[in-house]
Amino acid sequence: MTIFDEIVDDKVNSEFTSKGLKPIYHAPTSAKIVIIGQAPGLRVQNSGIMWNDASGDRLRDWMGISKDVFYNSGKIGVIPMDFYYPGKAKSGDLPPRKGIADKWHPRLLKQMPNAQMTILVGSYAQKYYLKLNSQDKITTVIKDYQKYLPNYFPIVHPSPRNNIWLKKNPWFEQEVVPDLQKMISQIISN
Repeated sequence: MTIFDEIVDDKVNSEFTSKGLKPIYHAPTSAKIVIIGQAPGLRVQNSGIMWNDASGDRLRDWMGISKDVFYNSGKIGVIPMDFYYPGKAKSGDLPPRKGIADKWHPRLLKQMPNAQMTILVGSYAQKYYLKLNSQDKITTVIKDYQKYLPNYFPIVHPSPRNNIWLKKNPWFEQEVVPDLQKMISQIISN
């Protein structure tokens, strides 16, 4: 049985699999870069194609890679904190379910032994992987991204909902994004 089959058969996912939904992730053994985000949005869950939305377009732009490299090169792995769309909240989506990353991420990451960098997209992934405290500010974490290198590169979620944050923090696209693109280019071209 594959990891995919095990995720589908896991009882905690039965409400999703009973609707015919499939877990959204991509863990090729050839991956050099792993992206860990929160959970698929509704559009992504319905299409079955990860980062197939406005957030994905911005993420690829920030990474400096094409859709072809992102989806077809085998150099990019994607593991969300939850494999299924968690539902709608008052503002935005519900958070990823707890326990999913604990149970599945170690096995999926082990499946990608050539990964040289993990991009942590948004607060859920950053809090989990960087072991942040509740008082740690994501803006500070992203500003201090160099202290987490070379293993982790924390970035803000590319959602259009973060346009206000991006306007208030122009340093992100002026300074952080070029460094991200440079590192990705070096890793992918080797």
